[in-house]
Amino acid sequence: MKRIHEIFSMSVNKYKILCAVVEYGSLTRAAAAMGITQSGVSHTIASLEREIGFSIIKRGHTGVRLTPEGEIIIPAVRGIVNSSEQLEQLAASIHGVAVGNVRIGTFTSVAVHWLPQIMREFQNEYPGINIKIYSGDYSDVDLWLSDGTVDLAFVAPPCNGKYDIIPLSEDRILAILPKDHPMASYERFPVSAFGTEPFISMPESSDHHTRRAIEAAGVVPNVKYSTKDDYAIIAMVENGLGVSVMPELLLSGRNYNVAALELDPPASRTIALAIPSIENASPATKAFANHIKSWVERNRSNIIYLRT
Repeated sequence: MKRIHEIFSMSVNKYKILCAVVEYGSLTRAAAAMGITQSGVSHTIASLEREIGFSIIKRGHTGVRLTPEGEIIIPAVRGIVNSSEQLEQLAASIHGVAVGNVRIGTFTSVAVHWLPQIMREFQNEYPGINIKIYSGDYSDVDLWLSDGTVDLAFVAPPCNGKYDIIPLSEDRILAILPKDHPMASYERFPVSAFGTEPFISMPESSDHHTRRAIEAAGVVPNVKYSTKDDYAIIAMVENGLGVSVMPELLLSGRNYNVAALELDPPASRTIALAIPSIENASPATKAFANHIKSWVERNRSNIIYLRT
């Protein structure tokens, strides 16, 4: 098995090093992650640049970033690395060994409430498969899927790219209010009130399901504050700065000092799994995707803990 790994690693190692440099934004951090010297990383990048005939990265005071030409080629480079890992995993599976790497993109609520349990079970069954988590908002996840940074991702459709989509669960969108708000005792929160109440918003690219729910009611929200951080929004609501909306999953299992009400009219998001191509996915990616589907099905009755 070691010989198989050596054969595949030798031919694509320079591309793996480039991907590490781009990911960490630093030659030093990339060298540490790859277990080689910084001079070895520099030599590999310089050699690769000589081979293709143009500069790939720029070095600056804030770190390393891709040149415009590097931005063009990096998806293809990641494709080479991904294909190499897939080939290595297929060869390993023939030998009866479950190994590999899986990179998964996710947003906050799933990263906090689902992934730790999913990973614990999966690692018990597949200790030879390494999992790397990329956590961001919806637009981040879309970008990671499209440029090959991740192998699969949790999404809340619609997505910008064309992927194989596996729906997993429906998640209610709830209004959150300070507990002493006059409407906190309402059974449901009228969406129309977002037009007058101070509204704490996320950027549009990070919050398309909320925008759809509000716009469908013909309401223009009275946006007072905006932040990309889910927990910052909750803290602002707790301190009486305004009202907002949150997926039910994000609020579950926590004792926040807010009132959470179903919207009127009601709204929800679909939590799904997106894979660029199930057919072409690596054995490790397929195994992890199947485990996620199985875990959600087995835990469906326990997924949402909050009841309003």
